[in-house]
Amino acid sequence: MLGWPEIMGILVIVLVLFGAKKVPELMRGMGHGIKEFKKATREVQDEVQRAIDDDPPEPPPPAPRKTASAPDSSEAAVPKA
Repeated sequence: MLGWPEIMGILVIVLVLFGAKKVPELMRGMGHGIKEFKKATREVQDEVQRAIDDDPPEPPPPAPRKTASAPDSSEAAVPKA
């Protein structure tokens, strides 16, 4: 984990690289990004929870079975003209 000396060193490097005017803009952008990430995470968690809470759909009723009928023996023996 980072301690206070490491955090202070990172802040000084950021201040030197970007300047005092750009740092607030960068932090604001990071804040918006983190806020959007948390919002998306919360939405996904809510959707999963809704899916868990919903009752499973009822299975469809079984389809009626069709039986194949055998051709009539009288029709098979008589040739059609």
